[in-house]
Amino acid sequence: MGENVAPLPQKGRGRKRKKPSRRKNAAPKAATLQQASAHGAARPDTPKIATLASNGGPQGDKVASRRNWLERTAYAALDLGTNNCRLLIARAGGDDFTVVDAFSRVVRLGEGMTATGRMSEEAMDRAVEALSVCAEKLKKRNVVLARSVATEACRQAENGAQFIERVKRETGIHLDIISPKEEARLAVMGCYALLEDGDGPALIFDIGGGSTELVLVSTRNVIPEILDWVSVPWGVVSLTESERTQGDSPEVLRASYQSMRDKVRASFADFAARLPEEGGDRRLLGTSGTVTTLASVYLKLNSYDRRAVDGLHLQTSAMRDISRELAHRNIAGRAEFPTIGHDRADLVVAGCAILESIFDIWPGERLGVADRGIREGILRALMASDAKRRNRQN
Repeated sequence: MGENVAPLPQKGRGRKRKKPSRRKNAAPKAATLQQASAHGAARPDTPKIATLASNGGPQGDKVASRRNWLERTAYAALDLGTNNCRLLIARAGGDDFTVVDAFSRVVRLGEGMTATGRMSEEAMDRAVEALSVCAEKLKKRNVVLARSVATEACRQAENGAQFIERVKRETGIHLDIISPKEEARLAVMGCYALLEDGDGPALIFDIGGGSTELVLVSTRNVIPEILDWVSVPWGVVSLTESERTQGDSPEVLRASYQSMRDKVRASFADFAARLPEEGGDRRLLGTSGTVTTLASVYLKLNSYDRRAVDGLHLQTSAMRDISRELAHRNIAGRAEFPTIGHDRADLVVAGCAILESIFDIWPGERLGVADRGIREGILRALMASDAKRRNRQN
């Protein structure tokens, strides 16, 4: 049976979900940095409720008080993945939200796990350092609801529970290790608004550091319905570490890339067999560092620009061409692209192998690129939950 994904309250049908855990954080003032909407780039802040407060009398005072409270209220979403630590703090504003603070850092929490099954002390230290920065940011904002999640590295590591306790002890942040299904649902909630119109189901995917989630959705209704999904244990870190090569000759690079694609293809086999033969327009939407990085290469950007990348739609053939060019270059050659650099040069080819394997099982002509995902999905769920609570109180 299908499953509805419920973002901010709106028309449409969807199953009720358990409310995310709530946590209050003391915070003083917050300065608005930018606004992100469900449709992409930043734009001037124009709260829709502003005109409601012009009514006189007690009712107008009540609305004005509610408006002022909303303007001061912030929500936070933290996503600790296998490769990155990301934080987003925002205020509600109708169907949109205003970002008031953000943070992102490469921590490589899952580094070395393929061989040891454990997170290393060095990797955990990097993650705790990044989470400490996040904790300070949370204290500076008027955050009334927050959710902090951890994904594949913490799910799989033998010392995952001990790490969660350490984070709580040293930073005060309570990390929730979410299931692959919840990870997929949140990613869809955060980015599905960027899907192009079209016939038939669409495939939304998230290439992470330690896993990849594929979600088949129906867009017949306002709220997308999850028809099928899968999570495989291949992400850019885990797949790279599984394929250590000796040398960088063209033959070695070609064989390594093919080996990675074979591993991913095998992990997709059961899901691929369940996909409908008649896929309509076979729409594709990707949310991950892989697709945003390759999109920036496609655009020939000298530095990464979210406004140019988020919401971009391009031919999948162009992404295949870029993937194969990168796969046939050594690390130094990949690093020549300014939006890849040395930080991503060793992992990007694994992302390319996963991306091409997705194109193989769902051969759409165009790919949508989303620089949004789990954090935005969390924020929308938190805001929806809080709005329902306040409506009941009123």
